[in-house]
Amino acid sequence: MADKGVAIWLTGLPASGKSSLAAALTEELARLGVAAQVLDSDEMRGVLTPEPTYSREERDWFYRVMVYIGRLLVENGVNVIFAATANKCHHRAWARGAIDKLVEVYVKCPLETCMARDSKGIYAKALAGEATTVPGLQDSYEPPESPEVVVETDRQSPQECARQIVARLEELTLLRTKRSGT
Repeated sequence: MADKGVAIWLTGLPASGKSSLAAALTEELARLGVAAQVLDSDEMRGVLTPEPTYSREERDWFYRVMVYIGRLLVENGVNVIFAATANKCHHRAWARGAIDKLVEVYVKCPLETCMARDSKGIYAKALAGEATTVPGLQDSYEPPESPEVVVETDRQSPQECARQIVARLEELTLLRTKRSGT
């Protein structure tokens, strides 16, 4: 049986830089000889909920499915990077309860910065009344209470954040890299 993988959950406001960080983290891990699968909520929504309502019930269902898929991968030796807002603490608590080796990364970024860099127009839709459940505006975003890592994407590049995450994973001895040898 394969060794279990590790799961890394990147959580933060929409447009805080989760997808960019997931790409940088995947590259940094690959440079160190570690493969990882990204489960990006935007991409998964296109398959699981092609016409999302973003209702509380749909979000709960969506994150349960995401956790289930991630757990299956981790149990089969795949390292998983979740790039998903998961705006309620209970969404991420489901992951902690289901996945033994899970590291929560708070992708901290001020709302104003997220709104300024929002290429998908999520915040503009919310301000125009076309969206009613955007985390940080109409729905609360509950930051992690005790994340293993906090990165500040308004102050650090995705590559700097990725190196910080990898260093913490090595410190926690959750990741075998060419560099750590563990």
